Amino acid sequence: MFTGKYKIADKVIEVTSLHEKVHNYCKDYATDEDADFSVRTSQEDIDFETQREIRCAEREGREPLDSTDDYREELAVYRKIAEKMPDFDTVLFHGSVIAVDGQGFLFTAKSGTGKSTHTRLWREYLGDKAVMVNDDKPLLKITENGVIAYGTPYNGKHKLGCNMSVPLKGLCILTRGEKNTIVRIDKSEAYAMLLQQVYRPVKTLQMAKTLRLIDELAVKTELYRLTCNMDIEAAEVAYNGMKG
Repeated sequence: MFTGKYKIADKVIEVTSLHEKVHNYCKDYATDEDADFSVRTSQEDIDFETQREIRCAEREGREPLDSTDDYREELAVYRKIAEKMPDFDTVLFHGSVIAVDGQGFLFTAKSGTGKSTHTRLWREYLGDKAVMVNDDKPLLKITENGVIAYGTPYNGKHKLGCNMSVPLKGLCILTRGEKNTIVRIDKSEAYAMLLQQVYRPVKTLQMAKTLRLIDELAVKTELYRLTCNMDIEAAEVAYNGMKG
């Protein structure tokens, strides 16, 4: 067994795993502080991730991804962290977060729509002003004063992100289209996508907390819908529409 402590979204998590790769993956978040909670994985957790991938592949009509037990264990660890985080008013959200001038902008959409491509266009358009926080699975903490987006070790296949946090200025749902247009939307228009993209815990109590946090998220950050193509003008339209 391998054990380490990592500070993620301002919480110290003690992780005990079967494989060392989990700890190499999280090394940029290592800490010696006292743990707020702990997670421990087993072969059963790894097998669960394997079966989950098989079911997903069947639904999507593709072959299961060929990956190793140590990679599956990384997924299992983050799943256990995500299950616990609603206790700290924090949720895992599927999206790409970029920071500009100390403000965070989160883009979410159905798989394959182009979240990562769009934030790449922001980096091309804005240059060094734009910093990737997390390109895949950021943690969002909902506070009395707003929403904070956190980088995590789990930042997508291209490993775009860093150990930082930023107040979330806006959350934008992407759709594909020929012309680039952005509009403000309300909670009722965004809720279905927010619920789809948040991590939904298995335990009933944790799911209830998550639903409450999604309600607060929709109130405490600005919501947008961006219809966009893959031209750099899409980044210009989105930035000017969201920056305030």
